[in-house]
Amino acid sequence: MNRKGILVVVSGFSGVGKGTLMKLLTERYGQYALSISATTRSPRAGEEDGREYFFRTREAFEELIANDQLVEYAEYCGNYYGTPREYVESQMEQGRDVILEIELQGALKIKKKFPKALLLFIVPPDAKTLLDRLRGRNTETEDVIQKRLARAAEESEGIEQYDYIIVNDDLEQSMELMHHLIESQHNKTDRNLAFIHQIQEEVREFVKGEK
Repeated sequence: MNRKGILVVVSGFSGVGKGTLMKLLTERYGQYALSISATTRSPRAGEEDGREYFFRTREAFEELIANDQLVEYAEYCGNYYGTPREYVESQMEQGRDVILEIELQGALKIKKKFPKALLLFIVPPDAKTLLDRLRGRNTETEDVIQKRLARAAEESEGIEQYDYIIVNDDLEQSMELMHHLIESQHNKTDRNLAFIHQIQEEVREFVKGEK
């Protein structure tokens, strides 16, 4: 059966390992496509249009907004960032599950537009592990780390609205759990009505032939 892909939204605290999990998932299984965002910021050295981002002028981006051509968008530090609807839907029509990494508020907006989207929230096994991971990156000051922890505390207030919570204690196990949950979403009855109807019709025809 040729199945349509689904939209998978992945959120989680900074430093919890979302990017690593998604990288492992796409390397292990060929059915996934990482969503590419559109942005009005200028390309950095080595970045290519359509690979890291879809780079657009502010006027072009606002036209996308006006025409409802974005799954979601936000303005950050003077630039727009958003997820093009056309890219997401074309990948899903090709049978690929599109993975979008986004924060909580954006995830809930997507759920309204795509009620069948699967929302996954990644958490650490405990707060100390999260703190150790943030400090272990050696890329941010202690002040920034404390702000990220404060942000994590705020985000934790809304995670009950997600479909599943994944505790990222072991990368391999967490990645396989993500894959299992996505596959399970495909097997829900409401996603396979066309196939069910096909089987029902085939059974009816078979019964008629036996009489």
